[in-house]
Amino acid sequence: MRTNAKPYQAAGSTDRPQAPATAGGLPPPWRVPLLMLGFLGLIVGAGAGLARLGWSMPAVAASASALHGPLMICGFFGVVISLERAVAIGRTWAYLGPLLAGAGGAATVAGAGWLAPWLFLGGGLVLLAASLDVYRRQTALFTFTLALGAACWPVGIALWAAGAAVHEIVTWWLAFLILTIAGERLELSRFLPPSPVARGAFAAILTVIVIGLFGALRPWGGLVFAIGLLALAVWLFKQDIARRTVRGKGLTRFIAVCLLSGYAWLAVGSAIIVFEGGLAPGSPAYDAALHALTLGFVFAMVFGHAAIIFPAVLRVAVPYHPTFYVPLLLLHLSLAVRLSGDALGDFALTRVGGLLNAVALAAFILGTASAVVRGARARSGAQR
Repeated sequence: MRTNAKPYQAAGSTDRPQAPATAGGLPPPWRVPLLMLGFLGLIVGAGAGLARLGWSMPAVAASASALHGPLMICGFFGVVISLERAVAIGRTWAYLGPLLAGAGGAATVAGAGWLAPWLFLGGGLVLLAASLDVYRRQTALFTFTLALGAACWPVGIALWAAGAAVHEIVTWWLAFLILTIAGERLELSRFLPPSPVARGAFAAILTVIVIGLFGALRPWGGLVFAIGLLALAVWLFKQDIARRTVRGKGLTRFIAVCLLSGYAWLAVGSAIIVFEGGLAPGSPAYDAALHALTLGFVFAMVFGHAAIIFPAVLRVAVPYHPTFYVPLLLLHLSLAVRLSGDALGDFALTRVGGLLNAVALAAFILGTASAVVRGARARSGAQR
């Protein structure tokens, strides 16, 4: 590990004091439009997903139904992850990542879908550069994992821009999200350091996942990839400090519940792919696996860390409230309904589950906004 460089910590690490308002290379007010571009991708992407399920949606969402996946993964998660990474490393140039990714989402919404892949690609390459900068500063397994995850995003975009169908490259985008989360959790494992054997197992799991990625266009690729994800779910559940912090109270316990329930969905989604022998596009199992991984796992992480990331990125208070559990419960119940419909071949049930998924996301957005307002009022009252 380099001793002459400042150790990397993700924006929102709970064990460090908050940086001053000018930290992060770009003043917090200028970060707000970037985040809003991400939420544009989320809202239109969710509407596009509902349109794919046959729900009547506004024209802007219905016309983007074929780009539901790119909007959610590149237009929302790409923006949020790139923004968080830019704040964490404090490099002004790194903000080009969320800007380009957000512009890609906006181009998709505006009907310039031909331009979106190239804007997304630019954002992905900036995120990769930022992640390599992190690895240069601190050579460690978790920074390597973050860089590996970041590399998967532009690789998938490049294949998509070259003509590959989304279902052919979706494993690259899933790896981007899942490895990013795994890297962040591995960073926090310094509070409960894994043994050398556990670290070796983690490295072996990464190897299996990468082998699956490079075989994505072959029948066995998806199966190997899913085996790696299933092993990762087990590793995270066994090694994550959340198993201890779930006994705590307030926000600490809420985050742990989000993490542990997310790991369960990671196991479910990967197990579905293993059971099916791969990802067959258009099948109920494809829908079930992808949404178990993205909604059940990835969004559970978002729900759990919003009260940490928003203050770190935007310098706004997001005080914990027990109502935070409502969107999380809706997310899990709605996903159970959706997967039940997939398992039973009942498309009507799948449609209802999809609609309830969107309700859960809306409840999360409204709940977070409400918490920000509460925090602002509390701070205003304290200053009087």
